[in-house]
Amino acid sequence: MDLTRWCWRGWAMDVDGCDHERVLFIRPRGDFLRKVALRTHALLPRQYDHQRVLATTVDAWGRTLWLICPDAELRPSSYGRPHPQPRTSPYDALLVIDSDGAVREHSLNDVSLRVTDLDALPNGRFILQGYGATEDQNAQIYGTDGRRRHSFAIGSAVEFLMADRRHQIWTAYFDEGVHVDPISAAGLVRWDSGGNQRWRYTPPEGIEYIDTVYAFNVDDDVAWASYYPTFSLLEARTNGEIRLRKTPVVAPAGMAVHREQIMMLGGGRQPDRLHHCRMTEHEALLVEEACLTLPNGAPLKRYASPVGRGRHLYLRGTSPRQWYVTGI
Repeated sequence: MDLTRWCWRGWAMDVDGCDHERVLFIRPRGDFLRKVALRTHALLPRQYDHQRVLATTVDAWGRTLWLICPDAELRPSSYGRPHPQPRTSPYDALLVIDSDGAVREHSLNDVSLRVTDLDALPNGRFILQGYGATEDQNAQIYGTDGRRRHSFAIGSAVEFLMADRRHQIWTAYFDEGVHVDPISAAGLVRWDSGGNQRWRYTPPEGIEYIDTVYAFNVDDDVAWASYYPTFSLLEARTNGEIRLRKTPVVAPAGMAVHREQIMMLGGGRQPDRLHHCRMTEHEALLVEEACLTLPNGAPLKRYASPVGRGRHLYLRGTSPRQWYVTGI
């Protein structure tokens, strides 16, 4: 018997008199879970091995971005591993872009941030976010010529910064900003690609506010978030529509979404667990669980915050140089 797929489907009538499909899922032991291997997505070329990577991501076009400072050093951090930091400010940074194996460089001049997040914008522009500049200018947009075009306040304690292909920028926050910063207080904010705030999340009456966003996914014109304390699935569209669904996963680390399917990674202190769900109008129903591994089948134990782009979920380990992918 395939215990990873065995379930009972039936129909039940709620107290409101409406029929709802119910799925009883039999949770298998870890030994019986189907194994899903990550695929290699991109590797920073060896000629950059001696250089420090300040930040990295996979953008809305599937390109891998690495921001490098030729003159940086590792400095101790009170939050864990040492982090690279430029020796001078402002500094010139090198952006390395991998598009399906084709690698090119792009220079960014006079960067004044200790960059923690970056992403690509339409029309060849880029956005950086970090520390070191004044509090009201902790985000910077660069043009195709590598010069800074605009600076603005994007809030503090940014957990995720992601842009889509249609001039939308989404920022999701964690508790240290939500409770003290008026921009971060909403927990989830949408901007246009010029840095103008267009929308901020307000929970429906009776619903908990966002304290910390744990998992995030951005596709064209829509963002998906799972947040503490309820870990409901929030769907926020650029036309202002929002929807909340119950999910069976507590504290997921990442997710991929395609039509009515959603795949959540982690949760329940099981960082390698994949939860495949089918979305209905009000909830996400668990269909199958699987175990995510490295490409060689080795256990997946530690990874940085995953990047969810629609049906794709990108992961990297503690090194910023190697990216992997899985998805729906």
